[in-house]
Amino acid sequence: MQKLVIQGGSPLRGEINISGAKNAALPVLCAALLTSDTLRIENVPYLKDVTTMLILLEQMGISVLNSSESEIELTAAQLSSLVAPYEMVKTMRAAILVLGPMLARAGEATISLPGGCAIGLRPVDQHIKGLRAMGAEIKIEHGYIHALANQLQGAHIVMDIITVTGTENLMMAATLASGTTILENAAREPEVIDLANCLIAMGAKIQGAGSDTITIEGVKTLHGTTHRVMPDRIETGTFLTAAAANRGDIHLKETRRDLLDAVLDKLTEAGATIKSGENWISLKMDTTPRSVNLRTAPYPAFPTDMQAQFMAMNCIADGTAIMTETIFENRFMHVQELKRMNANIKVEGNTAIVKGNLKLEGTNVMATDLRASASLVIAGLAAQGETIIDRIYHLDRGYACIEEKLSHLGAKISRIN
Repeated sequence: MQKLVIQGGSPLRGEINISGAKNAALPVLCAALLTSDTLRIENVPYLKDVTTMLILLEQMGISVLNSSESEIELTAAQLSSLVAPYEMVKTMRAAILVLGPMLARAGEATISLPGGCAIGLRPVDQHIKGLRAMGAEIKIEHGYIHALANQLQGAHIVMDIITVTGTENLMMAATLASGTTILENAAREPEVIDLANCLIAMGAKIQGAGSDTITIEGVKTLHGTTHRVMPDRIETGTFLTAAAANRGDIHLKETRRDLLDAVLDKLTEAGATIKSGENWISLKMDTTPRSVNLRTAPYPAFPTDMQAQFMAMNCIADGTAIMTETIFENRFMHVQELKRMNANIKVEGNTAIVKGNLKLEGTNVMATDLRASASLVIAGLAAQGETIIDRIYHLDRGYACIEEKLSHLGAKISRIN
């Protein structure tokens, strides 16, 4: 099993490129199921989850051509399998995103239930509720979702909770439904907008993406197109937070400020100087950061995917921070690992009280999920001595070549077996 070894104390300085967004790339890959033409996708990040999704799509009969490291061409001329087996879904919950487009295109789909998740429950009941409202017959047997629909029908769907993948699944299914579908209480995340832009380029009729009400007028067929995946706002935020935590000075290219206003506001509050242009963001931190309070909530509020990284920064910041997690019930699992590094954190329900102004100490720690892994990397960069992070396969699910990028910024970091 691979591990990361970090020698702390080296400020991050220099510039790197930000990769395409994992959470935008995965649903766009699934959109290839909606047409028999070729969908060409640019700026695809080199990640474990992307590789897993491509393997699943190939098993379904989609032709996959890697025209370059970051460009992929998908052609679903014929679908040879309409099943997403447990072996694939258990490693990547985003596999549920094949349900909507497969049902719309082929009239049938069998998908393994995703099961549990380390950071908390992520039920798919809203996906099923929406597809049933569109006329699908759905049975859940032996751990699988079995869905049938000769022709999906447009429907007015009010989702009980805000769900990104639920919004994306239903939006894709509605593109080929008969009539008009209205999704209320829809997710507003930039990744939803990115998928909508791809679908519109394929011939879909979609209005309102980025608001809480999305209207989709079904069409008979979609065609191929070329789509460039948006920059990864969480990777951007992670590198900015890492630089803020160790008094760095970095310049990030191929990214956008408008994707993470809430994160940049908190970094500014922490004392960072931030500048930006059309496709770049720079951050400079000349002093110890100030503690910042935060509360996670659906976009455009502060993202749950940045909570762990800010906790690592707050551990060494001046002052005491109150951090409240409202999205996932188990998203404080990194706390125990940070405490092994001398962090002073007390958890009360869904709130963590972080007393900063401490010297973190390098030690052996274990990653528990994707963003928790990133928090341990940030802590290791700011700590005194050597930090060894185990179970870094979590990192490889969401950060492309993270040790290479950090090394380019001056970090002393390496991967070992």
